[in-house]
Parts: sequence; C-alpha cells; structure tokens
Amino acid sequence: MVCTKMRILAVTNMYPTLQHSTLGTFVEQQIKGLRQIGLDVDVLVVDRASKGMGTYWGLSQQLHARVVSFQPDIVHVMYGGVMADVITRAVKQRPVVVSFCGSDLLGAPLLGSLGKLMASYGVLASYRAARKASGIVVKSKNLQDALPDKVDMSRVRIIPNGIDLGRFRPLDRSSCRYQLGWHADRFHVLFISSTGDPRKRLDLAQAAVKALNCLGTSAELHQLSGIPHEEVPVWLNASDVVLLTSVHEGSPNIIKEALACDVPVVSVDVGDVRERIEGVEGCYLALPESDDLAAKLSLVYTGPRRVIGRVKMQELSLEHVALRLKEFYEEVLVSHRIEPPQP
Repeated sequence: MVCTKMRILAVTNMYPTLQHSTLGTFVEQQIKGLRQIGLDVDVLVVDRASKGMGTYWGLSQQLHARVVSFQPDIVHVMYGGVMADVITRAVKQRPVVVSFCGSDLLGAPLLGSLGKLMASYGVLASYRAARKASGIVVKSKNLQDALPDKVDMSRVRIIPNGIDLGRFRPLDRSSCRYQLGWHADRFHVLFISSTGDPRKRLDLAQAAVKALNCLGTSAELHQLSGIPHEEVPVWLNASDVVLLTSVHEGSPNIIKEALACDVPVVSVDVGDVRERIEGVEGCYLALPESDDLAAKLSLVYTGPRRVIGRVKMQELSLEHVALRLKEFYEEVLVSHRIEPPQP
C-alpha cells in the first residue's frame, strides 16, 4: 500500500503578492507550518485586493478545475465572507473547513455607510458559510461567540495563527534602533497601522502618546504599516512597547510576535489579548481612554522594558499550531467516513 500525504487545498483572498506584499502574511505563515509538518498544500489565491468583488464571479468554476487537478482531501477556506459562502456552496464531494479571522464575523462598525453595508453583507455570507462548513476554525473565543445560531459547536475549534519563532525572537535593541535611525534616548511606542482602517483607532493611540508626553516622558509613536514581514522583528525589538487600541480583533498576530520578542504590550481588552498577556509581568490592559493608556505606558516606561513572553509563545509556534490543524482535519475526515491518508 502506497502512503500518501494529506492533501489540503487552501483558498484565500489574503495572501502576499508583488503588489500587496504585506497582505495576509498570517495565511502565508500558516501554510508554511502545514508544509513543514509534511502536508501537501496547494494554494488558490483569490485576488480580491486587486480585482475587487468581481473576482468572485467564476470562482466556482476556477475552484472546480483546481479540485479536479489537485484532488484534495479537504478544502480549507482561510477567511470568511463572500468567498467562503461561494466555496461552501460549490464544493459537494469533499469536506470544507472555514477559518474566521475577525471582521468576517465582527463586521466594520466604524466605516462609512457603504463600507458598513458591504461588511454587513460579508457577515451574513459568513453565517451561511458557517452553517454549511464541515469544520470551523476561529482564532479567538470572541469569534466563536459571534458564530450564528444553529452551528454545531462540536465542529468548531479555537486555533490562533501560529508564530515563526525562528523569525520573531529577541534582538539587540540598540542595534535595531540604529538600523531604523531611531533616537537612542526616546521611549519608542509601536502601533500597527492599516491605512484608512478606522478600526485600529490611530487617533486614540496618538492621544495616548500625547498624554504620556504630558507626564514628562519623551515618547515617539511609530506606525508599522507596509513593512515586509521579515523586517518586522527589527521594528519590534527597536520598540519599548507595542500599543494596540483596536475596536475589535480576533487574535492579533502583532501581540504574539511582540511577546515572542520579549517586548511589552499595552492594549485595550480586545480579541484574545487578555489571554495572551495573562501572567506576563510588564504587559497591561487599559481602558479605551487616552489617560488610562498613558498611565499603562508609563508603567512600562518605569519598568525593565523587556518581558518574559517568549516562553508562553512556544505553544503557538508554527509547528504546534499546524499539528493542531492536522488533528482537526483528521477529525473532519473521519466524520465524513473518509480514511485520512497516513503521514
């Protein structure tokens, strides 16, 4: 008997391209982890970023052709919304797993009228996909709570995105600041920014740093946006603290990456941040108010400015998370009375 690898067709509308090199790096990393543990993963990229909603026209036919050529054991849709709805309706002969990551279930309450309408439609599409999916992966408990009624929770697993611990590790802070041209005697606050995304609340982060400076601290806010993933560790290690002020999140990778680098975190209570920083001395939750955020940043300023976070992140290594996904794939296959291929 010839042993074959488990074959996974990953379908995503968030994946790095030449035009959008920082888009969907968390998906790229997850696929890297699955391949590292021996799974055969083919990737179908739906270019939503460049082609807009029109890219979903004809997706069913494109998907069918890829399924015929690759013959996957499982189709894994790595984001919800319209794409997941189309695919869960189109795939009939194989189990489909859908990953929900954030706005695909939580919407976009701070966008304008048109943006809200489109986001609301995306959430409804996610609901339809969730009800059809053979298996569901959510990145955090708040996303599990956002799933629609009548979803069988035995088909749901909370599996956050993994972190490349070889890439994200503590580096010499002075050297990193020198590379970026940052002043050595400033208190550097790093804020992950998505251009035009009000969900991140850049204005709140700016107000918090302004309030911190009023307390006598010489602080600078740096926006992490459009930086290649391989360069992010330098930015993290050059920083004294990572600040997160988002309205909603799933399982924000920047928090896990910061902890892997032993960099402190100050955040509002959003997504799974509370769980990630629990027990890590030197990391703080704050109210979504500039004064309280400034007070927590001040605690970091007067502290050691390094934390012991990397140890906790071992459970979220790319390999560990990939093994959890593989185990879930096997459960899904068994539930469909399909014998999972041997590794």
